[in-house]
Amino acid sequence: MGSEALTVKRYLEGLPKERRDAIRAVREVILANLPKGYVETMDWGMISYQVPLDIYPDTYNTKPLMYAALASQKGYMVVYLSAIYADEDAREAFEAAYQATGKRFDVGHSCVRFRKLDDLPLDVIGEAVAATPLKRFIEQHEKGRGATRGAAPGGPEKPEKSKARRK
Repeated sequence: MGSEALTVKRYLEGLPKERRDAIRAVREVILANLPKGYVETMDWGMISYQVPLDIYPDTYNTKPLMYAALASQKGYMVVYLSAIYADEDAREAFEAAYQATGKRFDVGHSCVRFRKLDDLPLDVIGEAVAATPLKRFIEQHEKGRGATRGAAPGGPEKPEKSKARRK
């Protein structure tokens, strides 16, 4: 359920009041904790916090690297935290801190789903957002990308595909 809004202001205006208030509150936490260098924009039909292309243009899809995002979906709202998906230690720390709050843990690979603002531990979200400076996020991306392109750090080279056609 992506939005056609071109600005964050328009996106928020298009939400029902309860959702708008919740998304605004989470947005304030993200902006207060967002490390230097990331930018807020509308992308992928949601509020996106990303690495500008003028800083890191070498992406697989020519779009900026998404660090975090915030959206209102059909049945829930969601915060996307790419850094917890890219770093196992960060994911484990996030999960432990989140579960220690006693709030319902409804998390996918990088998405944190919530139905109302009270379901979300805002301090844990803020800590997760603040935890990965732009340079480290780019390094994590390149490390993961290297693993899919050829040699994984510390691992064997992927064999070259044969160019001979099968008959």
